[in-house]
Amino acid sequence: MRIRLVAIGRLRAGPLKDLQTFYASRLTPPPLIVELEARQRLPAALLKAREARLILGALPPTTPAIALDRRGVALSSRQLAEEIARWRDHAAGELVFMIGGAEGLGTEVLDHATVIVSLGSMTWPHFLVRGMLLEQLYRAQQILAGHPYHRD
Repeated sequence: MRIRLVAIGRLRAGPLKDLQTFYASRLTPPPLIVELEARQRLPAALLKAREARLILGALPPTTPAIALDRRGVALSSRQLAEEIARWRDHAAGELVFMIGGAEGLGTEVLDHATVIVSLGSMTWPHFLVRGMLLEQLYRAQQILAGHPYHRD
């Protein structure tokens, strides 16, 4: 199953880019990472709406889309793996994960999402979320393969 990350912002060279590259390279097949930028300086609400339009415009039709938001459902690593397996087993050839910018995801994106998932109730920097998500996707892949990478 293919994984696509649609994320606001472009990572520059450095430790966060290295973390993203490290976990992306461990996934099979490697995920497609789509970086989007709203280049205008806008007030927060307008920027969030502009970013929402960019994200929605980058989504393939009929693909399950998972939004990352701290108010979403908190899944364990094993539960995430089970959800991925369920989508895979129901002929989803691709999953899309949506990561907002510094202001978070717009309402339109959250309304479009198949499910909203939280990485915890803390607020995380949007650039750090990529590496955290990719590690969890790698972990899910290893859980489904029966590999001992994940320890309960």
